[in-house]
Amino acid sequence: MTQRHGLVQLFTGEGKGKTSAALGTVLRASGHGFRTYIIFFMKSELPHGEIAALRHLPNVEVAKYGGLKFVNPDRIKPEDIAKAGEALAAAREAMLSGRYDLIVLDELNIAAAFKLVDVDEVIKLIKDKPPEVELVLTGRYADPKLVESADLVTEMRKIKHPYDKGVPARRGIEY
Repeated sequence: MTQRHGLVQLFTGEGKGKTSAALGTVLRASGHGFRTYIIFFMKSELPHGEIAALRHLPNVEVAKYGGLKFVNPDRIKPEDIAKAGEALAAAREAMLSGRYDLIVLDELNIAAAFKLVDVDEVIKLIKDKPPEVELVLTGRYADPKLVESADLVTEMRKIKHPYDKGVPARRGIEY
């Protein structure tokens, strides 16, 4: 990695594009030979096109910790908490391993907002980040502590979305 000072980036907000922004960073990093590890905290077992494509990029590893269904914040299950805990532990191990230049924690903000992971544990992860590692967090509902801890924060704001008119998520476009 030619860059010696890794930062913490956070993409949040109600608008579309948080994961896409993070994956744009992955694409750019892959083109420069950076070693990347992506952890998907909340992706369900749907056939996500981005995950299939990522597996073809050099130096990019992907781990998915989402369950078979979307997590209902009103009905958190013990297995949801367990999977999120496994994902956070895997993130820490990967970040401290020296094997990766870029770590992406997709939907970590939601996992923290739903209390699947403790936000203070995420803050500790950020504080323990080696200086050369770039860390990217995505998801709605970013806790103010995470916003404060990040070096770059972008909020995606929804102006208009076809979902509001009943258009469901489309294969190849939204997943």
